[in-house]
Amino acid sequence: MSLVAIVGRPNVGKSTLFNRLVGFRKAIVDDTSGVTRDRHYGRCEWCGREFSVVDTGGYTSGSDDIFEAAIREQVQIAIEEADVVLFMVEAATGITDYDSAIADILRRSRKPVILCVNKVDTGAKMYDAYEFYGMGLGEIYSISAANGSGTGDLLDAVVKVLPEETVTEDPHAGLPRITIVGKPNVGKSSLTNALLGEDRNIVTPLAGTTRDSIETHYNKFGHEFMLVDTAGIRRKAKVHEDLEFYSVMRSIKAIEHSDVCIMMIDATTGMEAQDMNIFSLIQRNRKGVVLVVNKWDLFIKDSNTMKEYTEGLRSRIAPFDDVPIIFTSVVKMQRIQDVLDAAAQVYANYSCKIPTARLNEALLPIIEETPPPAWKGKYVKIKYITQLPTAFPAFAFFCNLPQYIKDPYKRFLENQLRKNFNLTGCPLQIYCRQK
Repeated sequence: MSLVAIVGRPNVGKSTLFNRLVGFRKAIVDDTSGVTRDRHYGRCEWCGREFSVVDTGGYTSGSDDIFEAAIREQVQIAIEEADVVLFMVEAATGITDYDSAIADILRRSRKPVILCVNKVDTGAKMYDAYEFYGMGLGEIYSISAANGSGTGDLLDAVVKVLPEETVTEDPHAGLPRITIVGKPNVGKSSLTNALLGEDRNIVTPLAGTTRDSIETHYNKFGHEFMLVDTAGIRRKAKVHEDLEFYSVMRSIKAIEHSDVCIMMIDATTGMEAQDMNIFSLIQRNRKGVVLVVNKWDLFIKDSNTMKEYTEGLRSRIAPFDDVPIIFTSVVKMQRIQDVLDAAAQVYANYSCKIPTARLNEALLPIIEETPPPAWKGKYVKIKYITQLPTAFPAFAFFCNLPQYIKDPYKRFLENQLRKNFNLTGCPLQIYCRQK
């Protein structure tokens, strides 16, 4: 599929145009310049032609800012990847030094470049747009990304210069979605880059560098899935900026749309209250989970440290403590492959379907030996069990008096399911239904 990159200096409306092209608010938009920091991908369809669109951070030069240096590199990568480049400028400000610098880079790239002048939302501003013919990039397209005027002509121009290709089905449809979640600055983007073997996402020592959820197709070492890196989730009391609020909401949506979550915690701080909140969010959404303890190289250890740390974690997350726990150091590339293997195994457990005959053969004798407690002189008899056709592991226990089966006995049934079948890393749902 062809790729179109949107580039330009900060705060000219690239993310607003991106959201309009992909049809929904996928990229964060805020009045603050420099909000978009990573490359962010979406899909656009126009006149029967489908192509991918990438939103980039605003390009600046000559700055010592740690983010802006990384953004420059990300923009260069996006230009190299793209088949067509949409170069955005702003009518009201005219040609700036930044615009001229970007134009020089684009001319050297020898890629098809379409110059679009944004924020032309009145007839008077149309005259301001003519100045940009002086950049020597050919035809200009006056648009207003905010209200959509002119974007039809712009897309017509994009489709004309797209390389010819045969339309194929999305090869990523139906792939497992593995989402990396955790508090800010626990190493989520570093883990993503380590797994991919490239600097796909910006990494800095500052918390909150990643503000969007970034997804990438992973196909290495016998594993194939969509890998999603999310913004760190902070406590609500600490979310001050509007754009960080959107980041948190996007991370929550990423969890909701995932199959398995790789939840990262900092070994030096342990499982804190906010980590517990994230774990509860994963559990409430019934997603598979792998617990990754990162920065293990910074933790002072003795011979029993890992065992004691594991026992402490399991007691914190109880009663759902049947979770793989991997100790890693992403910067030293320790046990990175173990994280992948664990996530793949959890997905296999998460998506498995257990035949009804096997369920009843394994569990009915145990239930007969340890039946539900009688309630007000009435005896509960469970007749048979079946797995429900849900995306997550859910089981129906058919009985004569389902209202009298209480939570302690449901936990007993869950423990028996885990003991007899491999459901590690998967939250279970148990329903008691009338026979």
